[in-house]
Amino acid sequence: MRKSLFARLLAVSALVAACSVAATAWLAVQTTSGAILQEQGQNLTADARIYHSLLGYAAAHPTWDGVGETVRDLAEQSGRRIALTTEQRTPLADSAAPEKAAALPAQASAIVDPLSVDTALAAENAGPSGAPADRVDPRAVGPFRLPAAERTALRQIADRGVACLSESGIASDVVRTASGRPMIQVVGNDPERLAGTRCTTDALDTPTATEKKALKALNQLTDACLKRQDRSGVHLKLDLSWGQSQEPVPTTAPTTVPSEAPRAAAPVGPETASRPTPTDAPGVMPSASPSPAVGTGEDDRAIASCVGTARREQLSSYVASPALLFISDTGGATVPGFDLSPANTARIAGAAALVLALTVGASVLVGARLVRPLRALTGAAQRMRDGEDTAPVLVTADNEIGRLAATFNDMSAHRARLEAQRKAMVSDVAHELRTPLSNIRGWLEAAQDGVADPDPSFIASLHEEAVQLQHIIDDLQDLAQADAGALRLRCEPVRIEELLGQVAAAHLARAETAGVALTVPPSSQERPVPGLTADPVRLRQAVGNLVSNAVRHTPSGGTVTLRAYASEAGDAVLVDVADTGSGIPAEDLVHVFDRFWRGEKSRSRRTGGSGLGLAIVRKLAEAHGGSATAVSVPGEGSVFTLRLPADRPGSAVGAGAPGGPEDGPVQP
Repeated sequence: MRKSLFARLLAVSALVAACSVAATAWLAVQTTSGAILQEQGQNLTADARIYHSLLGYAAAHPTWDGVGETVRDLAEQSGRRIALTTEQRTPLADSAAPEKAAALPAQASAIVDPLSVDTALAAENAGPSGAPADRVDPRAVGPFRLPAAERTALRQIADRGVACLSESGIASDVVRTASGRPMIQVVGNDPERLAGTRCTTDALDTPTATEKKALKALNQLTDACLKRQDRSGVHLKLDLSWGQSQEPVPTTAPTTVPSEAPRAAAPVGPETASRPTPTDAPGVMPSASPSPAVGTGEDDRAIASCVGTARREQLSSYVASPALLFISDTGGATVPGFDLSPANTARIAGAAALVLALTVGASVLVGARLVRPLRALTGAAQRMRDGEDTAPVLVTADNEIGRLAATFNDMSAHRARLEAQRKAMVSDVAHELRTPLSNIRGWLEAAQDGVADPDPSFIASLHEEAVQLQHIIDDLQDLAQADAGALRLRCEPVRIEELLGQVAAAHLARAETAGVALTVPPSSQERPVPGLTADPVRLRQAVGNLVSNAVRHTPSGGTVTLRAYASEAGDAVLVDVADTGSGIPAEDLVHVFDRFWRGEKSRSRRTGGSGLGLAIVRKLAEAHGGSATAVSVPGEGSVFTLRLPADRPGSAVGAGAPGGPEDGPVQP
């Protein structure tokens, strides 16, 4: 495989494809991952904003009536589909038109419950302060919401405080909490700057009648919870910290709502640790963790739990019931699709262009090395077509193209040999025809000049030369038909012993004249000759040529033997024509079936024959699907063997020669 051009091309293609796939996959993963993370972040932010808005609506309204307009506004701003249902999946509001709305996903995006805030989504909007520890939305104030008269009175107090601070060079502003209570927020959020001022906010820190009433109800609910646990009651302050129950309810409290931390409650003073958060500052949710005052750690946890339970019980009638929130794209998918940015698109296009350039470069390199020897082969073939001498093509590698070049060189050499043989054959044919024609012409010219008398011997001599000429022409015609595949065989069942007897009888007179014994021994009874289907005329011609050649080359007193027998496998009939003649040298044995070949160049053509008989024998044997071979020992004799395919058991008799139908042309 290391020398295979196909294997190398396959390896290069596989390497380029692997690099292309790896580069494309890596770039696609990197780009897609970044785009997905970016889209997920954007979706999480948008989902948190939607959740926060609907949570605020639920905290400020006892029912979901009228939420449809808010849902539609949020859907228009985010480009998403927003749907609200009850926990039993009864529709409350849906931004999609009823006739175009797809089925809601199996799982809700979130549960909107102001008394049980989703900490993950709440933290997304709350910023550094995080989500409320007791999971109650700070905008759910319920009975702590101040009426207009109390809000106005407190606002006047707050405005006087801001004016006082401004005279002291401290910038501040008035903000309003969810309950409507105004608070003073110092710019820079540095309460220590207030320590040396003459501005007081005692009037602003005093709880209103509404707050006292709500706090008292909350304290009762908390004490009831603690009593069920066999614990002592506590005294809750407005910032939801607590003290011992023996203390009277204070008349002053920090100016914050129950949902805000005590450090954020004091508008001014050294105890202020963080600025309060206004309700119109979306996305910031202050902590509502109660601040314990007394008791052990276990007691504090129990009190905090009861305070949280009491708050949810107190606010339950002031907020909307829990609802399932479904956020999806307009087609109904939970996660919307995204588009690649121009930068990512450019990266993918650049990587694709680089891979394309590498592929083209590798293809050009491999193609150039592949085309170079092919061009050499093309040039050699064109020179061969034009009849020019073709130099061998250089073979540089042992691969498909190298083997093609070697085969081309062999073909070129074989063609040169065939061309030389063709020229030699034309010369031989001309020479063979020239001899009888020259004799005929000489005798006729002699008769014309009166040198020879046209007596019977003269006519007999001319007839003999004409017969010799006709014999050469017939042999050439037979060879031409065999070469063209037009040699017709009329096949029929043949008894080979009888055919050999007929051939021996036809050549008996010539053999006796030459003093040669011609014998046909009977076939062996142990191995009978199988049936044979052949053309009897052509087969007699082939065996007759062998017998004539053997008699001609066997000296007087010699023997020519014709014998037929079965092959060892029984699939063929073998016919031997053996003589005790002079034999054929080993270097000449390979040429005995070539056309116009003679072992003794000095013999006359009349004695030596035309040199076509053995070539015709080989063609006739091949036309029957067999072969012709020869073995010889110089000085002892030669054996020429015809191997013919025997009939198969059960085959139809007279079905025609192998390789073609009866009476049809047979390829040699």
